[in-house]
Amino acid sequence: MAKPIKQSFDILKGAPLTRAVAVLSALSKEDDLTITIDRKKPKRSPSQNDKLWAIYDEILKVGGEAMAGWTKDDLHEFFLQNHFGSEVKTLFGVKKRRPLRRSSKLSKIEFADFIESIYRFMAEQGVYIA
Repeated sequence: MAKPIKQSFDILKGAPLTRAVAVLSALSKEDDLTITIDRKKPKRSPSQNDKLWAIYDEILKVGGEAMAGWTKDDLHEFFLQNHFGSEVKTLFGVKKRRPLRRSSKLSKIEFADFIESIYRFMAEQGVYIA
């Protein structure tokens, strides 16, 4: 039985394709393969992530009594579901709502849209955050 050969690596613009050529050349001719090439999408930046969690802090501060007992993690789950939708998962008869997407895999643009949706939602509630 052949061992798994799944590989993924980035090729930055302007860089030589020598690594890709070497990987392809080393593949067994005995296996059927699927090769996928895709444009690299820049993922959210650490500063975007820091901003998101600072927004949650601000919401908890300015939310007053309505936010009592809620955590940043609670807000994160709520806003993910609000923006991306959710599905209901059942485990041992207990139902739990889960967001359809997580923020960790978002591109910089998708992440900015997610943050904007939080500002918009809060403004609709009459809560304006900086």
